[in-house]
Amino acid sequence: MDGPTVLRRKLGAELAAFRASRGMRAADVATEMGWSASKVSRIESGSVPLQDRDAGRLLALYGVDDPVKVKEFINLVRRSRQQGWWHAYGDALPDWLRTFIGLEDDASKIVTFQNELIPGLLQTEEYARQVIRTMNPSETQGEIEARVALRMERQRILERRVPPEFHAIIGEAVVRRVVGSPKVMQEQVNHLAGMAHSNSRVLIQVLPFSAGAHAAMGSTFSIFSFRDLPGSIAYSEAATSTVYTDRDAEIARHEDMFLRLQESSMNPGKSVSWLREVAKEYR
Repeated sequence: MDGPTVLRRKLGAELAAFRASRGMRAADVATEMGWSASKVSRIESGSVPLQDRDAGRLLALYGVDDPVKVKEFINLVRRSRQQGWWHAYGDALPDWLRTFIGLEDDASKIVTFQNELIPGLLQTEEYARQVIRTMNPSETQGEIEARVALRMERQRILERRVPPEFHAIIGEAVVRRVVGSPKVMQEQVNHLAGMAHSNSRVLIQVLPFSAGAHAAMGSTFSIFSFRDLPGSIAYSEAATSTVYTDRDAEIARHEDMFLRLQESSMNPGKSVSWLREVAKEYR
């Protein structure tokens, strides 16, 4: 069953199709509804939840008056406003992460490049604890443990009957940098190799130092794709900001970067062998 994030995007795409069939621009809809054009755009992109009353008004504006169709649409609107499991974590979940987890939870394919950290879906509990404690020095132990529990809960998507495809490229520095202790790192690196070996839906490649300058210098990013839903969403981050985009040109740019990173990285089989050798160095 689709989660709220994907449902909002499906509803938005359907509304955009209704609008186009009437030959209307977003600005025309905004004028008719008494909204800003940006609100129409946010609804059609699925970035904001849709209220029943607004959905009804939009359907009427677009000439959708079949009672069965209207009822089905409103039911989907209500489902799209339901909170995901992650909302139970409250303050452990900043706003940007709510969006990220919603996309992660609904995606059928995720690709990511990380040059500083092990991807969250592949972190061991102790590695996650050390990272979270270091990055949030003012938080209490209880707050840190709540964040750790959230991260471990996220990983359950890889245990589903049909998990998403997950392709991660990590820089060599991610594995060489000691987080916590050599013991923590040995466990973490072995976990990476084990996941890539045992889960056919998990693909890991290592970008070695020897590759030199690469296509994503100074950036980390993820691309989320969804079953039965056109288009993808790219996420990129810096120390103090995060950016989500579904613009075709930006998606293409991120996909091109990922492809070039693949070409510069060890192949999956060699990456697993290399990870096992590095794990031995941490003994």
